[in-house]
Amino acid sequence: MGASRTLPLAAAAALLGACASAPPGPSATVARARGLLEGSRSARGNVVLRCTPREAEVVLDGVPQGLCSDFEAASAALTLGEGLHSIEVRREGYWPYTTYVEPNGARTTLRAVLRPSSGGAAAAQAGDAK
Repeated sequence: MGASRTLPLAAAAALLGACASAPPGPSATVARARGLLEGSRSARGNVVLRCTPREAEVVLDGVPQGLCSDFEAASAALTLGEGLHSIEVRREGYWPYTTYVEPNGARTTLRAVLRPSSGGAAAAQAGDAK
């Protein structure tokens, strides 16, 4: 009978020993989560465009992308890869607007108001009236 009591006591001691070692505390869990998030961050980003006139052309790094109105919604924002990018907004009869953006994993809104060029002001106003 003594042997049968020893086995359950040994099992109980093993269980108590397992319970005595505490799981990793919140700080270890939070540190691990932060590490995973850091590794998953992307240097890519998005740019939502708000332009006047809305029909102005958007050129990203020298490549035409479409019209400003194509990128007004957050769901249809202009997607940028890692690094510094040139964004030009232009339309005939207006001075072009050029800026440089480095996304760093963020979404931003670019507001560009084009000014009529001195020689094309009448043509620009006629084009906006259509």
